[in-house]
Amino acid sequence: MYNIILVRYGEIILKGNNRSYFERKLISNIKDALKDEEIKIHYSQARIFVEPKDATKINRIIKKIIKVFGIVSVSPAVKIATDLSLIKSTAIKLMEEKMVGKTFKVEARRGDKSFPLTSPEIAREIGGEILENVPGLKVDVNNPDNELNIEVREETYIYLEKIEALGGMPTGTNGRGLLLVSGGIDSPVAGFMLARRGVEVDAIHFFSPPYTGPKAKEKVIDLCKIVAGYSGKINLYMINFTDAQLSIRDNCPKEQMVLLMRRIMMRIAEIVAKEKGCDALITGENIGQVASQTMASMVTTNEVVNIPVFRPLIGMDKNDIIDMAKKIGTYETSILPYEDCCTIFVPKHPETNPKVEKIRESEKHLNLEKIIDDAIKNMEHIVIGE
Repeated sequence: MYNIILVRYGEIILKGNNRSYFERKLISNIKDALKDEEIKIHYSQARIFVEPKDATKINRIIKKIIKVFGIVSVSPAVKIATDLSLIKSTAIKLMEEKMVGKTFKVEARRGDKSFPLTSPEIAREIGGEILENVPGLKVDVNNPDNELNIEVREETYIYLEKIEALGGMPTGTNGRGLLLVSGGIDSPVAGFMLARRGVEVDAIHFFSPPYTGPKAKEKVIDLCKIVAGYSGKINLYMINFTDAQLSIRDNCPKEQMVLLMRRIMMRIAEIVAKEKGCDALITGENIGQVASQTMASMVTTNEVVNIPVFRPLIGMDKNDIIDMAKKIGTYETSILPYEDCCTIFVPKHPETNPKVEKIRESEKHLNLEKIIDDAIKNMEHIVIGE
């Protein structure tokens, strides 16, 4: 019975004179998400309407739409001409086909002020028709089993369901960031959270053959594919980090291994970010979680870069991060038992309260310029979600 989808957005409405920019970007992102579907899209009075050529594909289309950041909720609806008798018959039919339970209420909104009934009058009129024609139903205005919504505009839209979406801001409205993705639980969630705030996310991954195998690399690609299902296209940059790790192992104190690795990673990531038009780095760091994520350690790694480093998970509880990973679909892939470069060569007692001066002194034993140049020179670029 449904033949159209109503799309609602929330935060965009507060954007004042810039609102039209965000609306256009949201519509563009919806079109990208539905590029394989035959649809028409139009906009009216703070609503976006998606009309499929084949109404039987509405459920499939909704599953794609609710992944688009900026959308608060969607409703499969029946679009009809704005005629009172047609509204009555359609409302009755919809209740007969789609209702659950035994109680209902009607909510009406009159966007077309030329329609002769006010919003409360529409609700009363249609509610009375339903009571007369659908046996066994009762009105409950406080906690109904069914809420029938009627929006009278140039045409009329009638629906029962409101399907929750992800909210946030349209991707592409808040700059571009480069995500350091490890293959663990945290970094894909961090990328998702920044994308939800409108940031276009690219990614960089450090791998260490032969100590990390091809399965670890595939795991990262798969995680980026899942995130790209929400954020859109991700440029993934793969960095061979073996020589850097071996050089640190052979020339520096063992307890500083993790911090020295992180500092080199951050340097490389900053260079790639600037070359590729990214405004900031993004990490999945969570304060106190591991040795490299104490406050002193993060200050030490931050020292080597001159662009912002966003850490959206910084104060979250680990269980909350896991819950979000499960919700967005990355968790099962993240826990696959393939080691990443951060889990090899790790000392038994890593430094947790580093002194920057000592770290700098250790770096004098490394040919940092060559390590970084060689890593970037051999970088692999993979486009995901195009």
